Amino acid sequence: MTRILGLPFKWLAIGLIYFYRYCLSALLMPRCRYLPTCSEYALDAIRHHGAMHGGWLAVKRIARCHPMGGSGYDPVPKIPGQDRIQPHTHTVDCGGACHDEKGDMNARLLGS
Repeated sequence: MTRILGLPFKWLAIGLIYFYRYCLSALLMPRCRYLPTCSEYALDAIRHHGAMHGGWLAVKRIARCHPMGGSGYDPVPKIPGQDRIQPHTHTVDCGGACHDEKGDMNARLLGS
């Protein structure tokens, strides 16, 4: 239910970022010291972490983007557990026999 309620805020935030990128940023010279740019970072953060947490990550990143701040590659932090093996797709229904309760592939079937 929380995800459904957060969708309007997520799309509003993404819309505001696109407005900035194509209307306001076009008037200014490129200034971002990081890769990905601050607007790309904000989009990724909001898409992966939601409007609240992703927005907070974007605000912290923008606060670091100044002449006395750092520079270089600074990706959006991964969601904990995102690097786990993703469930595979089936051509026939396995009935859940090859997945654990979280939906991850069962380790005994992977040979580990």
